[in-house]
Amino acid sequence: MTAIAVDPGRLTWTAIDPATGDTLDQVKARVPDDDYSVTSMTRDNTRWIATVWGPQKPATYFLVDRTAGTMTELFSARPELKPYRLAGMQAARIKSRDGLDLVSYLTLPPDEPDARPRAPLPMVLDVHGGPWARDVYGYNCDHQWLANRGYAVLSVNYRASSGFGKAFLNAGDKEHAGKIHDDLIDGVEWAIREGVARRDKVAIMGWSYGGYSAFVGATFTPDVFCCTIPVVGVTDLVTLMENRPPYWADFMEQFNRRYADVKTEEGRAFLRSRSPLYKVDEIKKPMLIGHGANDVRCTLAQSDLIVAAMQAKNIPVTYVVFPDEGHGFYKPQNNIAFHAIVEAFLARHLGGRAEPIARDFEGSSHQIRAGADIIEELAVG
Repeated sequence: MTAIAVDPGRLTWTAIDPATGDTLDQVKARVPDDDYSVTSMTRDNTRWIATVWGPQKPATYFLVDRTAGTMTELFSARPELKPYRLAGMQAARIKSRDGLDLVSYLTLPPDEPDARPRAPLPMVLDVHGGPWARDVYGYNCDHQWLANRGYAVLSVNYRASSGFGKAFLNAGDKEHAGKIHDDLIDGVEWAIREGVARRDKVAIMGWSYGGYSAFVGATFTPDVFCCTIPVVGVTDLVTLMENRPPYWADFMEQFNRRYADVKTEEGRAFLRSRSPLYKVDEIKKPMLIGHGANDVRCTLAQSDLIVAAMQAKNIPVTYVVFPDEGHGFYKPQNNIAFHAIVEAFLARHLGGRAEPIARDFEGSSHQIRAGADIIEELAVG
């Protein structure tokens, strides 16, 4: 071992070997505003491949010649973006109401000042999945897209996020729709206090566990968000635990410990109490749901059930299903189509910019199974 990297908000290197430290300093001097890692090295350790990234720099690869003391750019993962002005990203530590440090990332539109906007903006709270994952500093395509449309974008590493130590991760046990959601609300309140966000124009969006968080936002805190976008999310934790895919079998004990044991009546009652499906009556604001029909983790039934419950109570909802997708939309045509729908939905409820849908639906398999009339732009598309 010659060096250690930790990421408490920005990636930081500590050298153990002095010669390694000298080379790391050389790399940092070349890219002072970006983060970097050593991707590979020659057997004699005289040459490295370094990967450099930042919010305005998608992954870029360099050859580091340690003997010659040179660093040569090889290529960028996304060279087409070089001519464009991208938005910056700020790392912030937000205090939770019970004293935890929530490492968060804020992106503002490119024409705003670096630190805070000139006036509070409509904001999208973009929630990561997992929950045992994390958001990081660097190029984020959703942050860039939403900031380009005129929104502030905030991602909060809520308790249960990985990378901040075991105590922080374990603090999320049995706290879904509880303290985990409190952390997200604390992030929203921070943004409002800091003059970043308008209280009446905050949306919540997320995929997988982030989709569950968006459903929770609509049902457990219905007055906080002006609209919600849950994607491949969970509405009933009981059926999630009962209908788990076979490859989850080896870590179901961990799920039982961190969520609740679905095999006990006490556990089932607790899971129901944290499930948005049973709080449909609380929904007040517009919702756009996206799901893949072949999802084996968060099955289509998770969205079908809440859509049916909302329709039974005449609660407006727009529901988009992709019959050839699973836990996410990976075919380019489908991904573009869904983002076009999201953009139109956000423009209507947050007031940001939206491009005409035009040909964005070409080649997409999407089916609008409910609420096409809610988004006027879709009728044109």
